[in-house]
Amino acid sequence: MKARLLALTGLTVALLAGTIGGVFVRADAPVAAPSVVTAPAESTTPTPPSASDLDAVFGPVTPAPLFEEDEQVKGAVDRALRYLAKSQSANGSWIQDIGYKFNDSYQVTAYAKPDIGVTSLALMAFLSGGHLPGRGEFGKVVEKGTDFILGAVDAETGFISLDGSRMYSHAFATLFLAEIYGMTHRADVKQKLQLAVNLTVKSQNKHGSWRYEPDAEESDMSVTVCQVMALRAARNIGIRVPKSTIDRAYGYVVRSGITRGPEAGGFKYQEKDVTRTSFPLTAAGVASLHNAGVYDSKLIRSGIEYLKTNMNLLYKQYAGHYFYWYGHYYASQVFFTSADNGTNHWEKFYWPRIRMELLGTQQDNGSWKNTVGPGSVFATAVASIILQIPYQYLPIFQR
Repeated sequence: MKARLLALTGLTVALLAGTIGGVFVRADAPVAAPSVVTAPAESTTPTPPSASDLDAVFGPVTPAPLFEEDEQVKGAVDRALRYLAKSQSANGSWIQDIGYKFNDSYQVTAYAKPDIGVTSLALMAFLSGGHLPGRGEFGKVVEKGTDFILGAVDAETGFISLDGSRMYSHAFATLFLAEIYGMTHRADVKQKLQLAVNLTVKSQNKHGSWRYEPDAEESDMSVTVCQVMALRAARNIGIRVPKSTIDRAYGYVVRSGITRGPEAGGFKYQEKDVTRTSFPLTAAGVASLHNAGVYDSKLIRSGIEYLKTNMNLLYKQYAGHYFYWYGHYYASQVFFTSADNGTNHWEKFYWPRIRMELLGTQQDNGSWKNTVGPGSVFATAVASIILQIPYQYLPIFQR
């Protein structure tokens, strides 16, 4: 199975990394830094963390053992997946609080409901370990979850939503279906996946981005990144995705990069004169460029430096928060993929730190806390995905 999944890596280059803006671009080719007009940022410039702000919590950062021999990580993932399996509802979903980010808080719109987005992330956690529908110890978990997601796809519009969930959840569900189809080639998955992709394509706005609801007019980096990621995964396995959709999204992300001033390297939340940047938004911006087929540029390199400077600060300010989890969901992909450029940011910087943070904060029952957001299943799913990225079972996470 691993060999079959790895074979999709070449398809990634052939289908998506090929053309941007009408010009052929190799996935490993340098891309000239775009000219970006930078607006003043709302947030104040953070003070760079000291050499080891987290020493008092976890002890000094030390080199991580080889992933294949890391029994602590394997044990943490096993406990997490067992927690997720026990938490699954009879209908295949996971119950969480549905809502949306509101400034630094989470506005709940429906308490304790089957959550499309969290269910998709939880299922991705199992796929990240190579668990497929109907196969192995967790095969039934994945099978039930897949049926739940398929049942939530609107047969007319393609929108994947329940109880008021938004485009975030639609994108995570679309990504999950793309990965499942790439692994199983099920015809029923392909049909629902194409409907979901069509909805995403149709919903792209004049900025080249997406927002909370289909057809929303405003831009939003945090929503855009998950749409681009889902479209890339779908296109990788042969689903129809217009090249123009990717081109326009790429243009939006490039325009959102900050190239001057105290926030240089960051990416903006919205395409406005005055807006904010942050670790999660910057991780989303760089991940979007990677998912648009660009893996090295001045904008990407400065974005990675921004992430390195602000990683400890994210933990100090938002440990357990929604910002922390979705920030690292994208940052882990950025650092892992960037290692292909010979930077070694993953092995030397990111992995030893995120490994330390996640192993140090896992709860006795195998879960992780989500202090602000949908709930512990959300946090546990994201943590599990991050810890299993080096397996490279999922084509979307392969180098």
